[in-house]
Amino acid sequence: MNKVVLKAEDLDGFLTGTDKENLARMDGMYRKALACFNILSTTRIKSEHKREEENLIGLYNEMGALMQEICKDERGIQVYSFLTPQESHPEASRVIAKLRDHRTEHEEFVYYIQRAYEMLFKLAYGGTPASNKNYMIVKTPVDVPVQNFAIHKINNIDDKIENTVMCVMLRGALLPSMILSKEIEEYSSHGYVTPFALFKINRDDSKHENDMEYILDLDRSYFNLESLNDRDLIFADPMNATGGSLVTVIKYLQEEGIKPRSVGFFNVIAALKGALRVVRALENCTVYTLWMDPVLNELAYILPGLGDAGDRINGKDSPERPRNIIQLIADYGLNIAQLYREQLREIEDTVLKTQKR
Repeated sequence: MNKVVLKAEDLDGFLTGTDKENLARMDGMYRKALACFNILSTTRIKSEHKREEENLIGLYNEMGALMQEICKDERGIQVYSFLTPQESHPEASRVIAKLRDHRTEHEEFVYYIQRAYEMLFKLAYGGTPASNKNYMIVKTPVDVPVQNFAIHKINNIDDKIENTVMCVMLRGALLPSMILSKEIEEYSSHGYVTPFALFKINRDDSKHENDMEYILDLDRSYFNLESLNDRDLIFADPMNATGGSLVTVIKYLQEEGIKPRSVGFFNVIAALKGALRVVRALENCTVYTLWMDPVLNELAYILPGLGDAGDRINGKDSPERPRNIIQLIADYGLNIAQLYREQLREIEDTVLKTQKR
């Protein structure tokens, strides 16, 4: 079996003493929140319920302030709700709330994932000076009295996006990667469609957070090593719990002599620990996250989290018959296939060309 394994103890070696102290503080604060959860989920006394809600709001405000304080000097950690104007925060909060809600079903969940990645794209690439614009000339359906055209200006970000490769850590990351690639295509003056590299990597969920293993299966991955050198590599994974999967892939590439120009990690939700591990372990890497959650549980799941994003985007596989990449794409259906047709062609070409070698 052609596999690469990274252990949790290797990841923790990247954290500083200050990081570990801050994470311990956050764990202590979240334990208080867990006590509130227990009361809220069991009490039938209205006054007690109201009191615990107020306690919980105070705790979350404290945890948010601490996370913001920890991240303020970390240029590699870009949190939407920490960096954007106050009036933008309700939009992000509402998107995250819908994604967290156990009542949000598949189609609505996918809709909000799309919203989330459009916002993340803006966070990463929206800072172009107003004077640096591209012009788009669009032919409209109106042809009376003559064919009409419209002129639109968009930010000129060609130099930022036209060296990128979408790197997919399979399953939950597939559709988010297609969404980001589509945003790049639409903002490129040349209609640039990113190449794709597909990595099959899993956590060993029989283990706990403190002894977790990350397993990169090279026999079930599809990529061309040479095409990744000196490129801007983008990974779009909805949930960054521990950072282990990304670090495993990048460390493998570096051992193979690949030197990325930059690495961008786009998460809907990142745990504080995962974000810190990534920026400590990898040079020239930026984590872009819509929302930051405070802690992990002993199984390395984000708290409060939103469940298994991969299952909520793609539906569950049976353990006996997991879908391969082509089957997963087929199950997205006609609407997704038409919207992301150029991205799907690139992904299918990557799989087929790699299989032939």
